[in-house]
Formats: sequence, C-alpha cells, structure tokens
Amino acid sequence: QVQLVESGGGSVQAGESLRLSCTYTESIYCLAWFRQAPGKEREGVARISNGGRTTYYGDSVKGRFTISQDNAKKTVDLQMNRLEPEDTAMYFCAAIWCNSWSAHYWGQGTQVTVSS
Repeated sequence: QVQLVESGGGSVQAGESLRLSCTYTESIYCLAWFRQAPGKEREGVARISNGGRTTYYGDSVKGRFTISQDNAKKTVDLQMNRLEPEDTAMYFCAAIWCNSWSAHYWGQGTQVTVSS
C-alpha cells in the first residue's frame, strides 16, 4: 500500500511563504495537494501529472502556489507564497486518479496557520 507523509507546515504571518513537502513510497504518476479548514469541506489545491509537466491549480491559489514533483526522490512539494489568513487549513498530500480530484491514497496532513 502506498504511504504518503507530509511535512513543512507551521505558523506564519500573512504575506509570508511556506513550502510543504510530501514523500511517498512508490512511484505515483498523479498527485495532488488538498486542504481542509475547520467547518469546511476538503478542497483540491493543486495537482500534478505527466512527470511534472502538467499542473492544475484551484482558483483561490492560482498565481501564489506552485506544485512540483521529483519522482526519482518520490517527493511532491507545494511552494506557497503570499499566504493569506484564508489559507489556514490542514493540508493533505494524495495520490489521485489522473485529471481528477479523486484520491485513492492520503497522507495524514500537516497544519498551516496564517495570521493577519
């Protein structure tokens, strides 16, 4: 079974940056980052496939977040710039069915808190 482990969460001020990293145990072609804020549904943030050549972002993070993948190292990162309090959430890495937000393996999550 595939295992995914996130790291890099923390508490920052609005406008600052954080980089999340996810390591996984087997080669995965399509991966994504999701987030879930208290009282809200889980939402897709960014996804990547095709050896890192194809990416897709949710509207709320487009232009601020960048997803990248290194299949040799089995990592997928999420660079988050110009963070806003609305980005506060638990962030999850997941193996997904390509070109979808449908996940079949999940990590445990890492907390990101942005204060104003």
